[in-house]
Amino acid sequence: MPRDLHQGDVAERVAALNARYRHHSATAVLEHALRDDDLGRVALVSSFGAESVVLLHLVSVIAPETPVLFIDTRMLFPETLAYQREVAEKLPLCDIRTIRAAQPRVAFEDPDGTLHQFNTDACCHVRKVEPLERALAGFDGWITGRKRFQGATREAVNFFEAEGDLRIKVNPLAHWGREDLDDYMINNRLPRHPLVAKGFPSIGCAPCTSAVKPGEDPRSGRWRGSQKTECGIHFIDGKAVRIKKEDAA
Repeated sequence: MPRDLHQGDVAERVAALNARYRHHSATAVLEHALRDDDLGRVALVSSFGAESVVLLHLVSVIAPETPVLFIDTRMLFPETLAYQREVAEKLPLCDIRTIRAAQPRVAFEDPDGTLHQFNTDACCHVRKVEPLERALAGFDGWITGRKRFQGATREAVNFFEAEGDLRIKVNPLAHWGREDLDDYMINNRLPRHPLVAKGFPSIGCAPCTSAVKPGEDPRSGRWRGSQKTECGIHFIDGKAVRIKKEDAA
């Protein structure tokens, strides 16, 4: 079970960690998150998306026994599912867990599979937010692949974040740029998600993800034509925050 921590404790620890690791590398941050008992039980949450293989590879080298949580919304691209299997076979990760929504919940909230057409927030909540929260119930922290270059809603991401009074969220690649990711993939001969070459720098569920034109925000293909920019699994200071695209411009 996760530790019984007060919000002040989590916030203070996060502030101290960010001050301590401000000038450290992604590897140093990740090693601390995976090997320091002070952080408790930590899992990596991965979408097996466009850039996910970098963090997955780093974890496989540092601590391959780390639980990896993969949320299968049952609306992912076939290419994503095939890529997930390919990466899982290639990397020596020992504990990859596929997380799905409870079928009774999906049947009640989205009986005909069209919820995403008129309420994307509700669809994301039942298919992603609820399953992840259930999966993270036994952890004190989790590792994400969020990076500052990914868009306005992520441009101030720090290495460590407080998720309310519940957990510490770790973003080891916060300061990496696209060129850093490309170099790492090339140098380590890591497979690329097949949709990247087709103009998908950020990949979510098939119905709500489109290709991105040159010069567009890397996440502009997510929920195109709406004000939605995040699925809801990420929080700022422990709260779900909606930042409208026009406000973030």
